[in-house]
Amino acid sequence: MDLWRTKSVERSIADTEEPEHALKKGLTSLDLVVFGVGVSVGAGIFVLTGTAAGSNAGPAVSVSFVLAALACGLAALCYAEFASTVPVAGSAYTFSFATLGELVAWTIGWDLVLEFVVGAAAVATSFSSYLQTVLDLVGIQVPAAVAGVEDGRVNLPAALLVLALTGVIATGMRLSSRVNQVITAIKLAVVLLVIVVGAFYVSTANWSPFVPPAEGTEAGSGGFRDVPLIQSLFGLEPSVYGAGGVVAAAAVVFFAFIGFDVVATTAEEAKDPQKALPVGILGSLAVVTVLYVLVSLVITGIQPYDEIDPADGAPLATAFTAAGVDWMGAVVAIGACIGLIAVTMILFLGQTRVAFAMARDGLLPRSLARTDPRTGTPVRITLITGVLIALIAAFVPLEELSLLVNIGTLFAFVLVSIGVVVLRRRRPDLERSFRVPAVGVVASLAVLACVYLMLNLTGETWLRFVLWMVLGYGVYFLYSRHHSVAAEEQEQSRR
Repeated sequence: MDLWRTKSVERSIADTEEPEHALKKGLTSLDLVVFGVGVSVGAGIFVLTGTAAGSNAGPAVSVSFVLAALACGLAALCYAEFASTVPVAGSAYTFSFATLGELVAWTIGWDLVLEFVVGAAAVATSFSSYLQTVLDLVGIQVPAAVAGVEDGRVNLPAALLVLALTGVIATGMRLSSRVNQVITAIKLAVVLLVIVVGAFYVSTANWSPFVPPAEGTEAGSGGFRDVPLIQSLFGLEPSVYGAGGVVAAAAVVFFAFIGFDVVATTAEEAKDPQKALPVGILGSLAVVTVLYVLVSLVITGIQPYDEIDPADGAPLATAFTAAGVDWMGAVVAIGACIGLIAVTMILFLGQTRVAFAMARDGLLPRSLARTDPRTGTPVRITLITGVLIALIAAFVPLEELSLLVNIGTLFAFVLVSIGVVVLRRRRPDLERSFRVPAVGVVASLAVLACVYLMLNLTGETWLRFVLWMVLGYGVYFLYSRHHSVAAEEQEQSRR
């Protein structure tokens, strides 16, 4: 059986017109930019700015965000060309099927499950931390047993959030888009307030040294599992801060830049995908990069980096409180709590579209690809995904989740960057409303940057990623390759 068969671009586009498996087209360029900003301005702004500064980079975490943004920018250019050329749900999965073949498409689809499902669960757990901060303002305490898995048994607030969002997403894209617009507007207002107010409390002395000198650290009982893989491969001494810490932090904060990837999953629902998708992908990346850099400078300017607790679930709010600006800490907590709802929702939405595309191709049960004729939404996939994310959010801590999301996202970027070059060579005749300049150079740099960031993730993260992919190949060879629509069509053509 041919594991490298591809699905033509024409066939992918034709599938979007099947009434039983059609998604409604209604998203504009503005909608897509807001989706990208909505999903990116969340855990990255309100959580990772503090944790990465305290544990890896110090004030230079702003540089880490720039490094992560550069890697993302290179991959974003490749995504923009792909998404405008193949405006079909599924993002990197669909792009890979058109260029690198079914096995690679399955690989990336399974990888995107890790990115979106686990990402949504990770952000939901972060929401739970900020919710407790907000409830503390009015004297309400969530019982420890249900407030989180670190000190209790279950994270009930995170699970309830996901179940509520399941209902919103199942209702249709129109409602999801409107909810996201309102929440994103609130988030942006809070972030701008953080920057403006925080500027008055910044002490430049806290930025010195801007790049803290490297400090040795114990590798820990897990050996290679506890340190960046690059240190284990090249025999480098385990350390934090310094130049290595800045790069390691970039690999950690990469979690904050997956917004444009979600924009690509909604390609099939854009009114004018050839124009709207490049604007949505590149526009949202530019906006959030500026915001990340400014907020990271504020938090490290208000509070010395060595006083930031990496384990603090709400470091930005804590920094303002430590500076005596209690009311600002409350505003940040409320804004973050509201904002993280949108992040969870959009990551959740991205997973439903990827799974929908895989089911339409037969790699998952085709019955899951049926859409509701009234809402144009894959309701079955939405319900199943919602329950799965709720369970993960309820029982797995944020730190373990976010690192897995990072490696999955970076791997997806690598394959898309390779795929855009392959499609240029195989199908130069396709109309491309957006073309990557110097595509060979840009794609190569994107691959190198993403692989380097992957190597700066811990050995434990790599081990879990490999185990996840092994499980995925088991599913493919036991089920998916036998039910593939492309395989059935290939067999019929031989008769």
